[in-house]
Amino acid sequence: MDLVFADMFPPSRIQYPVIFARLIGAIILGGIIGFEREARDHPAGLRTHILVSLAAALFGIIAIESVNIPGFANDQQVRIDPLRVIEAVTAGVAFLAAGMIVFSRGRVKGLTTGAGMWLAGAIGLAMGFGYWPIAFFATAAAVSVLFALGVIERRLEHGKQEQLPPKEDT
Repeated sequence: MDLVFADMFPPSRIQYPVIFARLIGAIILGGIIGFEREARDHPAGLRTHILVSLAAALFGIIAIESVNIPGFANDQQVRIDPLRVIEAVTAGVAFLAAGMIVFSRGRVKGLTTGAGMWLAGAIGLAMGFGYWPIAFFATAAAVSVLFALGVIERRLEHGKQEQLPPKEDT
């Protein structure tokens, strides 16, 4: 039974409380962006952004930890390229984000939500690699952009609608 417990909790380069804190941070920061999307009734909202951010953080942590797997010790030399992890997460999230983009009635919809998912992945990677300040700043910047520029866009669209002449009934 000791072997099973030892396998369940292998030695870790990053202490487990730090790993869990990073994962919780990814959940919270992804959730902040997702909440804004959810509040505006967009298809990819709170849960989607949390899961994207959490998955990216987990990939980052696994990348760091994989160097220290006991089976790779001794004679074998393991080289990790963090760019490969970043590229893999970027490609995976981009695939999901592309699914959010729809062309309907001559208009593109879902582009901002897709970009938000992509950013949630990047924030998750920042958390996974332990770059808390970068993750917090990116989240604050994202919410600022989504909220402030969203208000400006709505005002501009409202102004355009007031300037259009009324349609004639035919």
